[in-house]
Amino acid sequence: MIPVVTAAESARMDQRATDPVEVLMDRAGLAVALEAVEMGVGYGSRVVVLCGPGNNGGDGYVAARYLRRRGVAVTVHALAEPRTDAARWATDGARRTGVPIVPLGTPRPCDLVIDALFGGGFRRGLPAELRPWLSVDAPVLSVDVPTGLDPDTGEAPDGAFCATRTVTFGALKVGHLLGEGPDRSGLVTVADIGLAEGEPVLRMAEALDCPRPERSRLAHKWSAGSVLIVGGNAGMTGAAVMAGRAALHFGAGAVGVASPQRDTVAALGPELLTYAIDDLEGLCRRYDVVVVGPGLGDLPDVVATVTEHAAAVVADADALADRDPLEAARGRLVITPHAGEFGRLTDHHPGPDGAGTLAREMGCVVLLKGWPTFVTDGGVPWAVVSGGPELATIGTGDVLAGMIAALWARGLDPIDAARSAAFWHGVAAAELAEQTTATADRLAYHVGRYAGV
Repeated sequence: MIPVVTAAESARMDQRATDPVEVLMDRAGLAVALEAVEMGVGYGSRVVVLCGPGNNGGDGYVAARYLRRRGVAVTVHALAEPRTDAARWATDGARRTGVPIVPLGTPRPCDLVIDALFGGGFRRGLPAELRPWLSVDAPVLSVDVPTGLDPDTGEAPDGAFCATRTVTFGALKVGHLLGEGPDRSGLVTVADIGLAEGEPVLRMAEALDCPRPERSRLAHKWSAGSVLIVGGNAGMTGAAVMAGRAALHFGAGAVGVASPQRDTVAALGPELLTYAIDDLEGLCRRYDVVVVGPGLGDLPDVVATVTEHAAAVVADADALADRDPLEAARGRLVITPHAGEFGRLTDHHPGPDGAGTLAREMGCVVLLKGWPTFVTDGGVPWAVVSGGPELATIGTGDVLAGMIAALWARGLDPIDAARSAAFWHGVAAAELAEQTTATADRLAYHVGRYAGV
C-alpha cells in the first residue's frame, strides 16, 4: 500500500521528522539527482534546474550539486533569492561546488529541465515569468509536484509543467492521482528520505494488497465458489456471457447465467450453466454470489428479487439505474458504477470522497470505475491505477463484475474482492494490450493468468 496524503499532511510529515531539515533536503536532492541519471543524464549532459525560493528550491540546489559532481553541465535558474535557512544552506553548497546560478530568464536549449520551483507548496497564481518555461522543449523532472498543479485537487487552472517524471517524498500527493495530475506528473517515484508517517486520505493498491485465495486440495466445483449472472437480455446477451466467462476464468468453480435469452446464452457460452429467469428466487439462494445487471435492460423487478434473496450481490450496469431496489442488499452489496451511473445513484461528486459517502449511506462497497478506480466501504478509499485507456472499450466492465464475484465467492471479504479484482483486471488488460487489442472477449480469458488457482 502506498499512502496518498494532502499537502497539509505532507507539511506535517516534514515537521514531525526527527532528522534536521538539511539532512532531509540532502536526501531529497540526491533522490532527484539519481532520478535524473535514470532519465539518461550523464557526463556532459546539459541540465537546467529551476529553483524557487523555498525548500522545494533547496531540493533543486542539492540536486544540482550532486549532478555537478558527476560532470553534468548543470545551471540553476533562480526565480528569487532563497528565503529559508535550509534553502540558503543548499544554495551555498551548490555555489561551492561550482554550479552557476543565474536569474530565471528565458528557456535555453538543454537535455533536461528540473522543476524545483514550488512543489506541494504551490498556491494558485503562477508568476508571469514562468510561463515561457511551461512549454520548454525538453524532458521535465519535477520535484514533489509539477509547478502549477494543485497538490490536493490535481487542477491546473493557470497552466502547469507536463513532467516526464516526478520525484515526491514520503507519500504520494492527492494531486498526483486526480484531475490533470496523472497526465502532468508523468511517472511518479516516491523517495524515502526519513519523513514521519502521515495519515493518508487515499491508499494506492499494490499487488501485495490484492490477494487471490488458494483452492483447497479437496475442492469441488461448488465448494470452490459459485457465481450466478443475471442479465443478458435481447441484443445484450454478450454482456452476461462475458461476466460469466470472466468469473469462471478467475477461479469460480461453478458459474451460471439466468437470462431471458437462455438459448442464445447457451450457444455463446457452452461452459456456463444456463437458466430461464422465471425461477430467480430459488437460483439466488443456490449460488454464493449473484451478479445482476450485465445486459439486463429495464427490469427493476428482477433487480429487486436478486437483492432480496441473494446472499451476496454485485450490482453492475443496468442494475444501477435506480437506488431503491439496491437498498434491500445493505451489508451484502458491491456496486460498480462509472461516473454517469454514479450520478444516477447520488448527487455526490464522483470522486473518492463522494464514493465513501455513498458507501456509508448504502451500507455497501462502492467501486467507482475510472482512472484511478476508487474502492471503498466508507473508510479510507483505495486507489487502483493498474490498467489504462485500453479498458475504455465495451464489455470490460462486465468482465470486472465477474471477477469481483469470483473472488467474493472464493472467500474474500467484499472490499478485498473488489480491490483485488480491479487491480488484476487492470494488470491483465495492460499486458493484453501489449500483444493485441484488449477487447472484452479476449480479456475474459486473459484474466485467468492472474486467477491464482
